[in-house]
Amino acid sequence: MPCMLSRLSCHAGPGLRTCAWLSVLIIVALNLRPSLTSLSPLLNDIRSSVGLGFQMAGLLTTLPVVCMGLVALLSAQVESLLGEGRGIGLGLLCILLACAARGVINNSTLLLLTALLSGLGIALIQVLLPGLIKRRFVGRVALAMGIYSAALMCGGGLAAWFSPRLASYFGHWHMGLAIWTLPAVLALLLWLQTPWRAAQVLAADQRLSRFIRNKRAWMLAVYFGFSNCGYMAVVAWLPAYYQHLGWSSENSGALLAWMTLFQVSAALGMPALAQRMRERRGLLSVSLVAQLLGFAGLLLAPQQGALVWVALIGFGLGACFALSLLLTLDHVQEPRAAGQLAAFVQGFGFLINALAPAVGGVLRELTGSFATTWLLMVVCIALMLALTQRFGPASYWRISTNAQQPHASTACG
Repeated sequence: MPCMLSRLSCHAGPGLRTCAWLSVLIIVALNLRPSLTSLSPLLNDIRSSVGLGFQMAGLLTTLPVVCMGLVALLSAQVESLLGEGRGIGLGLLCILLACAARGVINNSTLLLLTALLSGLGIALIQVLLPGLIKRRFVGRVALAMGIYSAALMCGGGLAAWFSPRLASYFGHWHMGLAIWTLPAVLALLLWLQTPWRAAQVLAADQRLSRFIRNKRAWMLAVYFGFSNCGYMAVVAWLPAYYQHLGWSSENSGALLAWMTLFQVSAALGMPALAQRMRERRGLLSVSLVAQLLGFAGLLLAPQQGALVWVALIGFGLGACFALSLLLTLDHVQEPRAAGQLAAFVQGFGFLINALAPAVGGVLRELTGSFATTWLLMVVCIALMLALTQRFGPASYWRISTNAQQPHASTACG
């Protein structure tokens, strides 16, 4: 079959090519969260079926996020060995196999292995997509990043809403997890028809190691990690929290879907606003305040205002994920170097994210409640709100393609 996207790349106008690439970006991104969010509404059923405690159950979310972080830190080797084409294709294959395996296994160790496999797939894709976005969407990076973030979150929300209903219909949790094999198959088939860029060896000054001694790179990584760690805590434990309060698996899973509506609106709207300005601190502060209020509400009045608190958290997380990645890309003008900085920031950031579900599981075992988890999120967000003020546009030059000699071009957002 002739490659439709290849023909578009060769013969279509810029607008049509951009739409084609946006379609690919959306379909691939939709597969990056269902393997995580399909688990949490069904966690009680899974735990009783395969014999998992809360600490071990937390690993189902923690292990994929650890994979995301570690693979991101090896991004130079990944890009040199696989390139965007084979790397993203391999990532989709890993997700496909992990989801398919969940339809047949009934063993806790094998279930944890599927978490590792899906985490590897997600990690490969998340490492390679920011550089592709920076190169393919010149002049529209903020918009493309918002669409990517929105699609990623939408996939997570759909899985949280649909999986418990499907599991209830078939009478077992396996089908609620295995159904996400289908969109992975679709994405892989589409990606195989996409014109790829060949693997390229990064120059020494473009590799991730160049950021190891840069304080601003570490600051961005810490900021990305702690400002977004609430998502992993919510994905892992929000349904279980409300099931403990008497909600059904369908209704508690619907809370994640409800959250996704606000994530998507923020992921689209806030970067669109950011496209018109170089200053990110105001929008980042709004997103963090929304999270702060939402987690405080979960802690103090979970039943009375559940929809409001979850909506605030969703809006804050959706905006924060897109804006913190955009803030990272602001610091480097050259696309491949920008991709490497994004990989560095996501690498250590996701390792920080991985602490949230793990710590939440431990705290649940120790205290018998998730209240301490929400309190911990409040403290983290308050600290990140203070750190936001350090990211003025005048400081963007601190990470550049030539950090010793800043130029105006490297300070551009």
